[in-house]
Amino acid sequence: MKTRCPCCGTTASLDALVAHESAREALQTLFKLSMPLGSALVRYLALFRPKAQDLSMKRVSTLLAEIAPDIQAKRISRDGQMFEAPLEAWLWAIDQATIARDEGRLKTPLKGHGWLYKVISNWRPTPGQIVTDPTTAMVNTGKQSKTLAGIAALEALKNGG
Repeated sequence: MKTRCPCCGTTASLDALVAHESAREALQTLFKLSMPLGSALVRYLALFRPKAQDLSMKRVSTLLAEIAPDIQAKRISRDGQMFEAPLEAWLWAIDQATIARDEGRLKTPLKGHGWLYKVISNWRPTPGQIVTDPTTAMVNTGKQSKTLAGIAALEALKNGG
């Protein structure tokens, strides 16, 4: 089946992607994650792309395999300490990375996940923010965002709740 990239317009075969071992592994990892995070991770992976060439599917698969266990565990280890890392922390940190890149504060291509983990280790829920991670069920006082409430409802449905 032929597909067209919505970003660059390149035509590719979905069958070829699924048949390619690294591409298949990368797609499987992305599909296991929540939709908002999967979309954000695609933006994050672009930070690893060298300017003069494409990012190989093997590299994409490797990068995703490196962080998937921490995403699923909802915590990271940084400088010998453990930090909580719910979905919101990952989304916020990836947004910070793209902002830093756009402002010239983050040199790309990235070589590893150190910068992202450093940012996540500094993440704190803001007042009014609802952490949609059903395992932590943490809600801060303040006005609830309709967007986050919607995400929380979708995550609950996805998880059978």
